[in-house]
Amino acid sequence: MSDTHPHVIVGGGLAGAKAAEALREEGYDGPVVLLAAEDEQPYERPPLSKDYLRGESERDSARVHPSGFYDEHDIEVRTGTTAERIDTGGRSVTLAGGECLRYDRLLLATGAEPRRLRVPGAELAGIHYLRDLADADALAGRLDAGGRLVVIGAGWIGAEVAASARLKGLEVAMVEMANTPLERVLGPELGGIYAEIHRAHGVDLRTGVGIASFEGGSGGVERVRLADGSTLDCDFVVVGVGVTPRTALAEQAGIAVNNGILVNDRLETSEPGVFAAGDVANAIHPFYRRLIRVEHWANALNQPATAARAMLGKEASYDLLPYFFSDQYDVGMEYSGHATEWDEVVMRGDPAARELIAFWLLDGRVVAGMNMNVWDVTEPIKTLIHSRQAVPVERLRDPGVPLDELVAPARMVG
Repeated sequence: MSDTHPHVIVGGGLAGAKAAEALREEGYDGPVVLLAAEDEQPYERPPLSKDYLRGESERDSARVHPSGFYDEHDIEVRTGTTAERIDTGGRSVTLAGGECLRYDRLLLATGAEPRRLRVPGAELAGIHYLRDLADADALAGRLDAGGRLVVIGAGWIGAEVAASARLKGLEVAMVEMANTPLERVLGPELGGIYAEIHRAHGVDLRTGVGIASFEGGSGGVERVRLADGSTLDCDFVVVGVGVTPRTALAEQAGIAVNNGILVNDRLETSEPGVFAAGDVANAIHPFYRRLIRVEHWANALNQPATAARAMLGKEASYDLLPYFFSDQYDVGMEYSGHATEWDEVVMRGDPAARELIAFWLLDGRVVAGMNMNVWDVTEPIKTLIHSRQAVPVERLRDPGVPLDELVAPARMVG
């Protein structure tokens, strides 16, 4: 492998930073260049809707690596640097300003960006989106000032921001087009539990209704008009209606794109020598035998190690089960697996006490599991999913049956 040109990483988030780290851990001693569009050293995003937003953690605690890490490992981090064009034939990246940077291997970790609402009044001041540290800083200032907040969207970002605002003492209304929060991922049963949790903490939750417009004046947004004609007065708004993978750079280069950048299990794109990881990567998953794109912390944390090995020509396959977590009020949860369809959801534990494990079943087999305020069960849940075994519902539901007894080891399959 030539060391004449660097391994270039486009994207200064968690995935990009961990890829640079992994290249060094895998023994690569050639030049590594990390391009970060923000004027920030790489940082993690989960604190932005939780402890950092509430002022309970320091800015530096969100950093992926401590100060000095990149110099110590001879990694060149260029902050405030945007990649504008890729020439795969010439193996080069053109940067804003015109500089042409040659590469030996290229990793795209460009992440995702918030979907924007296109309704009347959407450009009024005081309407916030939360994706980066600057967004979190601006929103934290509004939370500190108190007042009335309307959150649009009850997905993970919306629900976590609503919880953070209530913990700070603000009046909060949350609007969701689905019938329950988090319904697209968790379904109505678990979504209904989260609806109860937010209402119990004083959130005015409006479900099954869309947004007609934002209203206000030169001072900014003052109210939200819903599709049913009702209105919600507010001092500011947070919109969390999902994200879109940042694929423009790949598309311009002729790299295959479909709901993200298409990659194989080695995380290599349709263009040899170009790889993708994190939110933007739509990857063939060996266990599920289909494409999966996951917009969560664990993918950004773990995929880069596979990408780095593949960039160095080593054996590599990303086969970890999807995993994510969320903390809202005093309710913590972990979700393992991937369920886009299921026949039923089986719960063990006490939903009223917010202490339970839920299992999503398809054809009698567990395809995903979630533990809520029940800890140290993630690995047994993953083992159950990996087994592909049909499990009697009564045993799943019975807390007296240990999780590790639900799988017959001799029948484990790949």
